[in-house]
Amino acid sequence: MRVKCVICDTVENIDDETLVAKRLRNRPIHTYMCNPCQNRITEKTNERIATGKFRLYQDKKTEDTW
Repeated sequence: MRVKCVICDTVENIDDETLVAKRLRNRPIHTYMCNPCQNRITEKTNERIATGKFRLYQDKKTEDTW
């Protein structure tokens, strides 16, 4: 299966039987990122977390009385 990275627009071939290929076929909302782009984003995010100014906003869970 030929896939294109959404960030750097490189075209790669991935095996048709992999989990990533199945997700891309069955759910068109999923996008593909190549390994160098994914690693770069991971490193930059970890650097931002290490600064202490990074906040991850999560939904507040309300407790159901039932």
